[in-house]
Amino acid sequence: MHLPDGFLDTRTWIGMSVISGVFITVAVRKANKTISEKHIPLLGVMAAFIFAVQMFNFPVGGGTSGHFMGATLIAVLLGPWASVLIMTTVLFVQCMVFQDGGITTLAANIFNMGVVGGFLGYYVNAAVQSFVSGRRGVFAGGFVAAWLSLVLSAVCCAIELGISGTVPAKIAVPAMAGIHAVIGLGEGFITVATLSLLLKVRPDMLSLQKI
Repeated sequence: MHLPDGFLDTRTWIGMSVISGVFITVAVRKANKTISEKHIPLLGVMAAFIFAVQMFNFPVGGGTSGHFMGATLIAVLLGPWASVLIMTTVLFVQCMVFQDGGITTLAANIFNMGVVGGFLGYYVNAAVQSFVSGRRGVFAGGFVAAWLSLVLSAVCCAIELGISGTVPAKIAVPAMAGIHAVIGLGEGFITVATLSLLLKVRPDMLSLQKI
């Protein structure tokens, strides 16, 4: 899902830069107002965790593979604005150091994974937990939110490719949605496994003030 340079036309990547820039600016302002001392080390740990886990790919089939995105996990623990901040940091380092994703498409990648992934994951998880309480709600909400956020992030990526004329949207959208519906299962299981571990060793992390 990391779009490389040359896959988006100038109009699209400039537009995405403006949109992502607005979200990043608001996220920084909210963090400055609401972040506490207990959040600071956790933000760093989560960024390192997401960066490390994204390095591991798992086979999906047909020669394709997927990797953990992590935006929903961050949003569940720290809120959607924290997801924007952490995903921006991770994607920036991946782009500049490891050439994973292009410079001109960095803002689009941040929007797809950090903004869409974080906000959609956060509110879908909250909606599921409003119907299912307790540990079952935590796990069900985490899985559904992680799966859906990954699929919708992929759809946004496909739409951007369609707008740019790189690939027709009628081809890109079902192709990206289909393969990421499978990859999303891995995203959901990893999210649930992480939440399950945190419930055992650090249940307080699930009740921190959201950023």
